[in-house]
Amino acid sequence: MERFSKEIEAFIKDFVGQLANGTGAIFAGAGMSRGAGYVDWNELLRDIAQELGLDLQLEHDLIAVAQYHYNLKKGPAGLVRKIIEEFSHQAEETESHRILARLPIPTWWTTNYDNLIEKALERAYRIADVKFNVDQLSNTRPRRDAVVYKMHGDASDPKKAILYKSQYEQYHKTHEGFITALRGDLVTKTFLFIGFSFNDPNLDYVLSRLPAEPSREHYCFVRKVVAEKGELEASVNYRTRREKLRNDDLHRYGITALEVDEYSDIPRILTAIEECYRMKTVFISGSAHEFGDWTMQEAQALLHRLSAALVRNGYRVITGFGWGVGSAVINGALETIYREPAKYSEDQLVMRPFPQFASNGEDLPIMWDKYRRRMISLAGTAIFLFGNKLTDGNVVKAGGVRAEYDIARELGVVPLPLAVTGFVAADLADDVLANVDGVYGQREWVAESIKELGAAGKDSDKLIGIILKFMERIGK
Repeated sequence: MERFSKEIEAFIKDFVGQLANGTGAIFAGAGMSRGAGYVDWNELLRDIAQELGLDLQLEHDLIAVAQYHYNLKKGPAGLVRKIIEEFSHQAEETESHRILARLPIPTWWTTNYDNLIEKALERAYRIADVKFNVDQLSNTRPRRDAVVYKMHGDASDPKKAILYKSQYEQYHKTHEGFITALRGDLVTKTFLFIGFSFNDPNLDYVLSRLPAEPSREHYCFVRKVVAEKGELEASVNYRTRREKLRNDDLHRYGITALEVDEYSDIPRILTAIEECYRMKTVFISGSAHEFGDWTMQEAQALLHRLSAALVRNGYRVITGFGWGVGSAVINGALETIYREPAKYSEDQLVMRPFPQFASNGEDLPIMWDKYRRRMISLAGTAIFLFGNKLTDGNVVKAGGVRAEYDIARELGVVPLPLAVTGFVAADLADDVLANVDGVYGQREWVAESIKELGAAGKDSDKLIGIILKFMERIGK
């Protein structure tokens, strides 16, 4: 994993923990959508300011500028039209949107009017419950994966958007439900504020709604001060000092400012978060009509104990119900979870049985490929065992296990085949040993781990110990 500053490394570790606990949240500002081609408030109000005879470079309260235009026109028609014009075109979500949408973030807040968050969640096969007016707060979308609070409205209904100063001033009355929900989330979740700058007209309004005595630590990204072309050193020093004072002031709200050299660094940090989180998720691939040198009891005991050990060590286990393998994996995980429900969670087991017949006009092999990709994309590592099936009365190597290995490689999931279980797993072990650098990067120790697994024979204790050690080292 790429290395960052100590402050950002500490943030990544904390936020990954919050994701595992279901307490990570996002608050998205205009900067997050700007990379997709949408405008920020300066661009949104440029024509309106010109109509008023104002220079936006000299104006610091852009919400007030919107209010001046409202006063002049005796209504919000101009601003509404501007929103329709600027947000009617279709835009692709940014890399940051896509990374965050793949993570198990249940709570999203935004001051943006666009639908990029919803699109990114849909692309990640997650169901979003979107709320952009007060009436929607009391409704719950079935089987939702994430709630998206669009506290200033949505481009699909611009007449109800929060646009000008008097609306902001009355927000605590007109949108009390949003304030109540936001306060509750700020107390129970850890937020990452992304896409905000200290020039964002919404930031002060957002901060003013934070609890007076924050009980949790939150984070935001800020760009380090860089000298403009021809700027005097004294000016750079002044701006640096001012930014430090502003960043320090955020501690009043429980927000830690994380400095980045460029805003383009943010997707790299989010990628590191995703990699760290995924490395705590293990996909167990395998199928077995026969068990080779193993008896059925020995093989199922290994699978049972392996999944139990993974759960005890804080990993999440994914299984696709492989024949002869899936049941033992499920039993081992569930036994551990139910034995100590206060310590372990049902979320540590993800069960994804494969579709058994074609539907929606798609052939079964195409459905299986999509299904495998969705399932494997959740993991950081994949353990491969056995790999055979019964075809026309004959036991043959399972092409599905090989396909899952290929998909894992394609998606950047770290494979760990157990050669001692034979069949496809043994073939995969030969493949990775022949190309250790290509599969695992510059990790010379991996080859030794795979050889140790082969030498451990059918000793379940040794095998599981080697696997856990491998998981710990590969996750660093």
